[in-house]
Amino acid sequence: MPDGLAPAERTELGPIEQRFDLREAVSFFWRQWRFIAAVSVLVLVIGTVLALRETPLYTATSQVLLERQREIPPGGEMIVSDARLDMPMIESQMSIIRSTVFLRRVVEKEGLAQPPQQGDKELPAPPAASQSFFGRAMSLVLSLVGKGDSDTPVEAASAPLGTGSDSIPAGEMGAIEGLKSQLTVSRAAQLSYVLSISITSPNPARAAQLANAVADAYLVDKLDTRFEAAKRASAWLSDRLVNLRAQVHDSEEAVAQFKADHGLLQSNGVTLNQQQLSDLNAKLIDAKADLAQKKARVDLLNSIQAKGGSLQGMPDIANAGALPTLRQQASTLSAQEADLLARYGASHPLVVNIRAQLRDVERSIGAETARLASAVGNDQELALARVASLEKSLQAATGQSNVDDATAIRLRELDRTAAVNRTLFEDFLKQSKITQEQSTFEPQDVRVITPALPPGAPSYPRKGRYVAVSLFFGLLFGVGGAVAKEKLNTGFTTPKQVEEMLGLPLLTSISRMTDRDLTVERNSIPIYEVPTAKPLSRFGEAIRALRSGVHMTDVDHPPKVIQVTSTVPGEGKTTIALSLASSAASAKLKVLFIDADLRHPSATHAFGLNKEPGLVDLLLGEVSVEKAVQFYERGGYWALGAGDKTQNPTDLLGSERMRALIAGFKDAYDLVIVDTPPAGPLVDPVVVSHLIDKIVLVVRWGATARELVKECVVQLSGHRKIAGVAFNHVDEREAQKYGKYAYSYYYGRRYYKRYYTQ
Repeated sequence: MPDGLAPAERTELGPIEQRFDLREAVSFFWRQWRFIAAVSVLVLVIGTVLALRETPLYTATSQVLLERQREIPPGGEMIVSDARLDMPMIESQMSIIRSTVFLRRVVEKEGLAQPPQQGDKELPAPPAASQSFFGRAMSLVLSLVGKGDSDTPVEAASAPLGTGSDSIPAGEMGAIEGLKSQLTVSRAAQLSYVLSISITSPNPARAAQLANAVADAYLVDKLDTRFEAAKRASAWLSDRLVNLRAQVHDSEEAVAQFKADHGLLQSNGVTLNQQQLSDLNAKLIDAKADLAQKKARVDLLNSIQAKGGSLQGMPDIANAGALPTLRQQASTLSAQEADLLARYGASHPLVVNIRAQLRDVERSIGAETARLASAVGNDQELALARVASLEKSLQAATGQSNVDDATAIRLRELDRTAAVNRTLFEDFLKQSKITQEQSTFEPQDVRVITPALPPGAPSYPRKGRYVAVSLFFGLLFGVGGAVAKEKLNTGFTTPKQVEEMLGLPLLTSISRMTDRDLTVERNSIPIYEVPTAKPLSRFGEAIRALRSGVHMTDVDHPPKVIQVTSTVPGEGKTTIALSLASSAASAKLKVLFIDADLRHPSATHAFGLNKEPGLVDLLLGEVSVEKAVQFYERGGYWALGAGDKTQNPTDLLGSERMRALIAGFKDAYDLVIVDTPPAGPLVDPVVVSHLIDKIVLVVRWGATARELVKECVVQLSGHRKIAGVAFNHVDEREAQKYGKYAYSYYYGRRYYKRYYTQ
């Protein structure tokens, strides 16, 4: 990563790199599969063992069909309502089966409240009471993942000892609640009218027996309910008929008494024949219709006369009386007149004679028309007189001529009341007969279509489902535990973690060295001499990659003074610093190694300069540079030991003398490597960081806490001075599980041997 990339600019890449990476997921399962498999197998074994120890329960199911249509007895509509089988109605029927009052009948019929006999093999307690905690938890989980039916009954809760007005003994109430806990009622299908009644029990025969008992009790309950409803309706109708019969009698007596009081009876004490009244009414209606017709003719005649029109155009006059004959004569005379005019003149006697005859005929036509018009008016007067006569006869027949208007209204009111009472009485009498038939009729609206049989296999525990759920939770706990392990592993394991959390590049990854790697001609050598003794080894290549990475941080002005530090002790920063000096010396560079770890000078011990003057003596001005700097022949570079011990190392490292020494060494050598103490517990590296060009931060792979490393980076002055991070003590086999190609400088053994033989 270029040095010019600021920390804020590096963090902008975070959201892009936080996407789901399939390779990271595969790597996660690759490195944690043993843990996940172990947890899954453990949970699977526990679930299987507990499933085998659970008491087996058997579920028997009886199916009941609710008939949507029922047979109607002859005689009319049913007084007892036939409710539609919609969803609320079906749910209500299911609630009835689960009710305490209904189940009490089953308990009493089957003798469930009686204490068990000595030879009885039944388990009197509800089966749910014997389940373990794990079994109940598994039952709950199975129901949540789509169990479909209640394989395991719920433990009965405490119930009151009274239901309605009946007091239920405690023993019987316990049996009812036990049966309720074993009972399950559901619809066989979503849109069907079939109810499934299931009983779960440790005894398969007992489960089938109780399921059939509940179904039979439901059928009997429906018949009893129907019979009781019909009986109640019949009793109510009988009581109502007594009252209606009295009302009819009273209303008819009131009509007869009213007519007798007002003299509306004939001399022989019998009322006028209703047929005669009907005939008079019919004649009156016909007379009024005839009057209306004749009045219309008179109105038309008056209208034509008012407009000055000819009355001969009326339909009733045009062809009535002698008018047709007279018009025929007038037509004949007109034809003769025309013929004579054609032969003779107008003054000819024959013409004058024919004209005189024509005028006589026209006068006759006018007289006949006037007579017919007068006859139309006379017909209206006659029809009017007939209507008046009929109305008078009808009034006399009904006695209305002798009764005032208030009396007539009262009589009609009494007649209507009597008629309504008679109709209502007849309807109720009809319904009473129908209801009596219904009370003895047994409608088949519920029937058992599938009786319960003893099940051959237990419904609980379902071993296959137990195993599947145990395996699921085993995988869930395994993956969760693996994620927790990953979170608890606070060390850095991938370059991506370094870049995202620190904003720094990974310069190199140094694997753990084995005895074989440190053997040259059967002689064991220190790690920091490997770059010189075995320059083509993987360790040597990793150190060259580190040196190249530091150099590339500023190509235009390559850093000459490099500080090597770590976060905590034991991360191998001195070994890497010595190895870096050996690698640079092998490249024919003039290198100076400065041991600035004045508190624990490990490099000074490696050089054998414990008793020689060093950096402390040089900073105190007790020796010259030529005497303090020694050439380390085995490494091929110059070395400046720590020198004498001091009580104020921080002040010496931050002095102007130290700054002047570093500036002089920078001009005199090609590369200066400064080994400083860990930056976590000490402040010495922070002081030295102001004097150098670049810093190499050594981090032990998978061990050093990320928070400590981040705090160390913050403490070091100038974020840009940190060239990057060097992973040390990398476990190759474990590192590959985080992504085989996750490390820019990783070389596997097989790939490396293709190019190098060492």
